[in-house]
Amino acid sequence: MGQVPNAHDALPDVTWRKSARSGKQGNCVELAPVRSRGVAVRNSRFPEGPALVFSVAEMSAFLADIKRGAYDDLLGVDDVAGRSA
Repeated sequence: MGQVPNAHDALPDVTWRKSARSGKQGNCVELAPVRSRGVAVRNSRFPEGPALVFSVAEMSAFLADIKRGAYDDLLGVDDVAGRSA
């Protein structure tokens, strides 16, 4: 994983996107594919702030963990159906 200090300036040619489920308050993260480097992640409320850049392997492993429920405990969820723990 790497970091760029100013995502707006350091990654001018990327297309940022956020989840369609994002709220109107703008409390979101945005992701962008970065050619030959992987995927960048930044705070949507602070586009001039830093971004973390994950390699394809790092992001693939993270998404696989999410899909298998590795982080569900962080939300107090004990299963995919969303029942509270």
